[in-house]
Amino acid sequence: MAEIVIRNLRKEFGAFTAVKGSTFTIGDGEFFMLLGPSGCGKTTTLRMIAGLELPTSGEILIDGEDVSQRPASQRDIAMVFQMFALYPHMSVRKNISYPLVSQGMPRAQVQARVAEVARILRIDHLLDKGVGGLSGGDRQRVALGRAIVRNPKAFMMDEPLGALDAEFREIMAEELRALHDRMGATTVYVTHDQLEAMQMGDKIVVMNHGVVEQFGTPQEIYDHPATLFVADFIGSPSMNFLHFEGGFRPGSTTVTLAGTRIEVPQLQEEAEGRKLVLGVRPEHVTLTADGPYRGRVVATEYLGTTQIITLDTAQGQIKARAPSGQRASAGETVGLSFAAPKLSLFDQGTGRAFRTAANAGVFHG
Repeated sequence: MAEIVIRNLRKEFGAFTAVKGSTFTIGDGEFFMLLGPSGCGKTTTLRMIAGLELPTSGEILIDGEDVSQRPASQRDIAMVFQMFALYPHMSVRKNISYPLVSQGMPRAQVQARVAEVARILRIDHLLDKGVGGLSGGDRQRVALGRAIVRNPKAFMMDEPLGALDAEFREIMAEELRALHDRMGATTVYVTHDQLEAMQMGDKIVVMNHGVVEQFGTPQEIYDHPATLFVADFIGSPSMNFLHFEGGFRPGSTTVTLAGTRIEVPQLQEEAEGRKLVLGVRPEHVTLTADGPYRGRVVATEYLGTTQIITLDTAQGQIKARAPSGQRASAGETVGLSFAAPKLSLFDQGTGRAFRTAANAGVFHG
């Protein structure tokens, strides 16, 4: 397997720039997620790593070798697509063995390798069946098998679970992660599903309009979003945003919101006279009987062990995640408190998160 290094990667299609100077490193053996909405540049980035697209500028290093201008056939990369791309007239065995047969590998080695891969994927009982009658999950296993059988340096997966229904998708997500853990393979995986990325990934790159918004572990990105876009895109429900004008100086531990002093992590930047946004996750909002910062209950959504409570405040509507047994009646006015160490502060103009004692080691150098 291999480390993959991306440096200042850029891809232009005429006047349109799909990827704008991306830089990140995919560690040897990592399960790495390229995450973002449709059109953000994640699939284009994957295709450049695989050699299906050549970059306009920048470098791609695989296992220490610069492969930026090499075709896909010279990169030792295996691809798994959303649509299974199997040969319908062939059996499962022949589909999996095809890459090895086309390379001229001896028959005995081909049979041994196919048997090993089928055992890993738990499809050895399907080897002599045609692929046409298989379920979506089994066909995806066959597509994976055809990629795995080559034993490449890295796997590229372009939304491989996107064509499956919700139940199969969840099962296959667990199996893919378990398969990765058994094999230790370097895997680059494209998805627009933030829950899938958080569940499966060791590291995540969040992209938007061709730009890398943030790069880090799932917990780093969830706990310390680097931009308003990341804070809004990650989480269900997403982070609450309370807009206000004001400022603070380095060393401050409070901000003023609707005349109320709100505790925040110790701030390490200055923001006098700027439009600010306080970000708070729903699970970090607590309803209290009193308290100077107030909200009016608009609606509740029962989720079993928890409930989502929607409230109107002076800075707009926010959501709180509370125990399902907590009483909250529509129209009721309640006090709100926020978990200070978990809060984020953003510059409304640039969208960038301010540096605090909590996030200083995660981004901004």
